Amino acid sequence: MADHPMIAPGDEQGPLITQAPGWFTKAIAVEPEVRSIIVEGARVEYLRWGNPEKPGLLLVHGNGAHARWWSFIAPFLANEYCVAAINVSGMGDSDWRDTYTIEVFAEEQIAVCEDAGFFKNEEPPIIVGHSFGGFITILTGALYGDRLAGTVIVDSPVNPPERPGGPPSREFRPHRIYPTIEEAMGRFRLAPPQPNENQYIVDYIARHSLKPVEGGWTWKFDPAIWQRFDIGDMAARLAQTRCRIAIMRGEFSVLVPSEIGDYMFGLLGRTAPVIEIPQARHHVMLDQPLAFVSALRALLADWDHSKPKRRTDFPKGSPFGQ
Repeated sequence: MADHPMIAPGDEQGPLITQAPGWFTKAIAVEPEVRSIIVEGARVEYLRWGNPEKPGLLLVHGNGAHARWWSFIAPFLANEYCVAAINVSGMGDSDWRDTYTIEVFAEEQIAVCEDAGFFKNEEPPIIVGHSFGGFITILTGALYGDRLAGTVIVDSPVNPPERPGGPPSREFRPHRIYPTIEEAMGRFRLAPPQPNENQYIVDYIARHSLKPVEGGWTWKFDPAIWQRFDIGDMAARLAQTRCRIAIMRGEFSVLVPSEIGDYMFGLLGRTAPVIEIPQARHHVMLDQPLAFVSALRALLADWDHSKPKRRTDFPKGSPFGQ
């Protein structure tokens, strides 16, 4: 097929797949344990799969999302790990707060690891964060990395000064109430917008993004989260990581194109892996779920059988070097 001058690579919309394949149906049928803790006055809910005696793996969703984004990923990891997926406060089934800070979100990650029993294991936990969840995880690695075996940052852009980034700046508007869940699901949109052929996954996460209220259905996340929210200096925090770290990006991601992956590679002293998921866009686990699982499994297996580099092992002049 000839290139279309107005279509960037990866932007083509293929035929929608509405019938869930067997692997997906089997994965979401593995119902996790639902647990919750109180962090800074708010109830934070999380899901847990697998044997609590195995090493801990915490999965963190992105902006406006929820723990069920990981329901079809976690069971593939639960043979080797005890897997938890957090609903950060203000999203999913966790409580809303009057104000939000990224420092409290990082505290929530550590609190879930504590409650899930991850720090009781001989092997420290690993945290995997997607998109905005990756920003939280970068901070957690900088503040609490000495308690972690590693962090995996999935398509979370740390931009150079000439490419400003940060959390969305949105005018506050209360959520609309839809009379039926079907109408509400029809209004579900990915952010940033992108094609996605796996409609069965989109439908699944859309359904779990909604809650019943008087008069119908509305979105679970707090629309006031981004009022006066400061993400901080992510480049500095990335360089301050105190544990092993890896970067994953979608091949066709609009947020983490190859040049941003290269920039982050440089910030990490050109020692941490930057792993590209073929044919994936920003929402890697929706676009290429099995390729993402395979890449994550391979990375974690390597980490399990190799010695992590310490700060003194990095070359002089790098952000990690002495």
